[in-house]
Amino acid sequence: MKKVLFSLLFIFVASSYFAQHDGGLLENKKLPSVKLKDMKGNTINTAELGFKGPVVISFWATWCAPCKKELNTIHDLYTDWQEETGVQLVAVSIDDEKTKSQVPIYVNGRAWEYLVLMDPNGDFKRAMGVNNVPHTFLIDQQGNIVYSHNNYAPGDEEKLYEEIKKLTKQ
Repeated sequence: MKKVLFSLLFIFVASSYFAQHDGGLLENKKLPSVKLKDMKGNTINTAELGFKGPVVISFWATWCAPCKKELNTIHDLYTDWQEETGVQLVAVSIDDEKTKSQVPIYVNGRAWEYLVLMDPNGDFKRAMGVNNVPHTFLIDQQGNIVYSHNNYAPGDEEKLYEEIKKLTKQ
């Protein structure tokens, strides 16, 4: 029993580490093609998000306090980020059938200017290797995943912005 618990703990710690520090595994990995709905019911293919500039993809849920804190913090900076870098943010809700009705209520109440996609079955989440939320990815203009960060602590948005600026200087 101890061996099983130790093994599970090891797997959890290792997967959390690699989700947070991709170890180069994500470098040059293309954004997968998954069809999701936006809040109006329009179908959007994730591989065709329009890479005119960097794209931040943030997986979140209405029941996830760190997710909402991260996206609300970025919201306060987002206009400046867009003006300086042309970045677009896509917030992908992983709320399931029971809670997805709360997504538009929360988003509209916060006046987020992000594209919000719904992933109630977790198809895009699985394709991106997301184990827990919040999980944030940075995509370059060629559709490559160039940065990944799991969880949220105050100041993480500054690191994300530094990564965005690196892409726009090229």
